[in-house]
Amino acid sequence: MNDLKAAELFEKAPVGQAVLKNALPAMAAMLMVLIYNLADTFFIGQTHDDFQVAAVSLAMPVFLLFMAADTVFGMGGTSVISRALGEGRQEYAKKACAFCMWGCIVTGLVMSFLFLLFIEKILALVGASPDTWEYAKTYLTIVSCGGPFVLISNCCSNVIRAEGRSGQAMMGQLLGNLLNVILDPIMILGFGWNIAGAAIATVIGSAAGAGCYILYFLRGGSSLSIGLQALACPEKATTAVLSIGIPAALGSILMSISQIIINSRLSAYPDGAMAVAGMGVAMKVVTITGMVCMGLGQGVQPLLGYCVGAQLWKRFKQSLKFSLLFALVLGSVLTLLCCLFTGQIVSAFLTDPRAYDYGVDFSRILLTTSSLFGVFYVLINTLQAMGAAAPALVINLSRQGIIFIPALFLLQAALGITGLVWAQPAADILSIGLALALYIQVSRRMISGRVQKAPA
Repeated sequence: MNDLKAAELFEKAPVGQAVLKNALPAMAAMLMVLIYNLADTFFIGQTHDDFQVAAVSLAMPVFLLFMAADTVFGMGGTSVISRALGEGRQEYAKKACAFCMWGCIVTGLVMSFLFLLFIEKILALVGASPDTWEYAKTYLTIVSCGGPFVLISNCCSNVIRAEGRSGQAMMGQLLGNLLNVILDPIMILGFGWNIAGAAIATVIGSAAGAGCYILYFLRGGSSLSIGLQALACPEKATTAVLSIGIPAALGSILMSISQIIINSRLSAYPDGAMAVAGMGVAMKVVTITGMVCMGLGQGVQPLLGYCVGAQLWKRFKQSLKFSLLFALVLGSVLTLLCCLFTGQIVSAFLTDPRAYDYGVDFSRILLTTSSLFGVFYVLINTLQAMGAAAPALVINLSRQGIIFIPALFLLQAALGITGLVWAQPAADILSIGLALALYIQVSRRMISGRVQKAPA
């Protein structure tokens, strides 16, 4: 961070510099997550068995539930910690951090046990067919064992970023994802372990990332704490984290549910397994834009949260304006690149002509609104940074639930199989409009009557 203390960066650095110093490391970390996701599917695709590709797509809703649990503590903790630091409440920030760490450990262990216990029922629920059943079962069994590592790694990345250490925040994710990418071809193709190799590489990568962050805290590199002693007097840190984290997590939970619905309805068509495989790859194509833009939103949240806590409203608005403009340009450029190379990207994962056609067609539909992803993620992270739990809940319920799920059924009835895909762009447009309206309402209420704090 070029020896800039977090407070100096948040309060005094030029707005563009402050945004980019926080956002770029977060975007780099999410880019590595993207590469790891693509690598799993790519190397499984090199087995020339598209049923294994479909099995990974079927497993995705379950993995999203781990990500939802991580979001409770990661995003909730980021919001609470950044605002607490802006208010000068260091001990409160430590308590919130410790709660997030131990919450991840306990939640991860419980979820892993439940997934392993009910794996047969879960496979039936996600729509596994006789052709994909054993592949999906193998993948889910192994990945479920690494649940606690996934939660710890992602949560720590967020809370470390909340104290202004964006560079350190990305190191664990970079290590874990790089290790995963290296191990994928060795285990999938070299050892011939196929889909099991992909799952083992995922668990090892997650464990390495979690270990990196734990060592960072134990060596005293952070001003925060993960020690049990910090939980002795949690005050209201627990409630504060959960009030922001749970609404944020509902987006991932509803995404999991909607993905289950999509897969089950696609499976009912002729060539259903190939349609599922095509949809899985199409979602990875659009995720190229989505993950990077998500990193941007997560990266600017600590800066915005600090400004809220310190009541630096002028700087808050300048930072948000810069972030939204940057998000729109970034989303547009990434979407254009994905549109130009859709066929090449899909062909890297799918070999069956039927699956390839589905992948290309579905990708082009999903890309119609991906240029706006950055705007959406900046707005929702802004609301979380402001501690606006209820508006964040409304948006997350709407994008993947209240708007999206009814749209699945309505558009399928009107357009057939492509209607299932068009539901997401429709939900995106409506949700962005809703997010903008709610931000305007919340910001007017919070900023009105408050005095701009002069930087020290």
